Amino acid sequence: MRILGVDPGLRVTGYAVLSLSESAGGEVIDLVEAGVIRTAGPEAGIAARLRKVHDALDEVIREFSPQALVIEKLYSHYKHPSTAILMGHVRGVVCLLSGSRGVPLHSLAATHVKKSVTGAGHASKEQIQRMIQHAFSLKSLPEPCDAADAMAIALAFAMQNKNAGRRAAAETGRRNAA
Repeated sequence: MRILGVDPGLRVTGYAVLSLSESAGGEVIDLVEAGVIRTAGPEAGIAARLRKVHDALDEVIREFSPQALVIEKLYSHYKHPSTAILMGHVRGVVCLLSGSRGVPLHSLAATHVKKSVTGAGHASKEQIQRMIQHAFSLKSLPEPCDAADAMAIALAFAMQNKNAGRRAAAETGRRNAA
């Protein structure tokens, strides 16, 4: 099973593709690819920036054929409502891709992701990066933190859904048969 984790942002969107497979010792989670999608500044306009995120994530979906797409639930501090609105636009693009490409969408709370990966629901960005580095035996901290966050989102989903591969394969098979 392939899992696509996305950390949506209008300036930088992180993504990570993980592979969940069976082995003699149980399920194995491997990092397939991770990176970021950078958009132009505000002068480019929101439509062009959203189009860039759409096209790049669509390419990732076409290349890796994930069986699950995972994003964090939207949270914004009341002092920064415009941040939530802008992130909501990018989340809308991710949701549209999920629907148009037939990839089941899952949302996880940020505190759940942090607790799953670090053991603490209010972990810092650096703590997440260090745990991701350890989990995937990376030589250095994953940079930028948007990519590490996407890896953490996908990893939390994989850890939460030990049987996710079998369920997703069955769901995909039913959808393709219909």
